[in-house]
Amino acid sequence: MPKAAVFTMKLEPDLRDEFMAAAEASHRPASQVVREMMREFVKRQQDQRDHSDFLRRKIEVARTSAEEGRGRSNEAVEAEFAARRARIIDRA
Repeated sequence: MPKAAVFTMKLEPDLRDEFMAAAEASHRPASQVVREMMREFVKRQQDQRDHSDFLRRKIEVARTSAEEGRGRSNEAVEAEFAARRARIIDRA
């Protein structure tokens, strides 16, 4: 992949020195380590956006379901799962 951009940043000299030493100790160029960290950061951010979008869609489906009267009360759900737990305990 051709390198078409230069990224310049300011940081504390101690942090730079520690980072350069750690990169050297891992036998990798500092620029490679920074690119890996940047890729990981971008991926984490995308994963968080994807998860937030997933949750928004699930909430919208649930709200629509409740508005259309297809939902169940908390009491009905609790009663169903209490019965399931009782059946499991009885089998044990």
